[in-house]
Amino acid sequence: MNKSHEVEYCNLDVRFDRRLIRQFIKDLIQEGYSLYWNESDKEFVISIRSGRKLVKLQFHRVGERFKMVGNYVLRDDKLAELMERLINDTRGHAVVKRFKDRQIVIENIMFGEIIRMVEINGVERKVVYERESAVTSQEVSAAIKSRRIEDRIPVLRLEMDYELAVLAEAIAADDREGIESGKRRMEELRQEMVTMEL
Repeated sequence: MNKSHEVEYCNLDVRFDRRLIRQFIKDLIQEGYSLYWNESDKEFVISIRSGRKLVKLQFHRVGERFKMVGNYVLRDDKLAELMERLINDTRGHAVVKRFKDRQIVIENIMFGEIIRMVEINGVERKVVYERESAVTSQEVSAAIKSRRIEDRIPVLRLEMDYELAVLAEAIAADDREGIESGKRRMEELRQEMVTMEL
């Protein structure tokens, strides 16, 4: 592996269940990695031999689920690919920095999708990709014309508080369907709030 090519994973927020850890270990073994793992009441650690380097991935226990923690620098393309598949499959969040020769590409990932990509060459910085806002210009103009804005915003804030409480209960109960439904509803309310406040 060329040492000038490396990938750094920062600000990871990747949560999943034991089934996904087993699948991740199975994928690593199928790719030919030498590894071992250790589990305690608080964490699950997978140690992977990558060339001469040992990479330790840490997963903290959160109830019946796990959360990946730490920052990782990988110089192995296959291992980086498996890590990105894990982030994507779990709809996780991360900042991924790709170092190649004298170029750095930084990807901001939210819910498993790249929302922004920036390329840095020396002192030059260029935004390669940025996901467009879900609020359209028609929605903005309709909100501006509407006289109900002053009445709607306080009600909308109450709805958001209520939905946050419902989402918190779903998370505490580990209700996946309720969590996904709550996230969708919160996103709808957030979009409406953005439209109202413009």
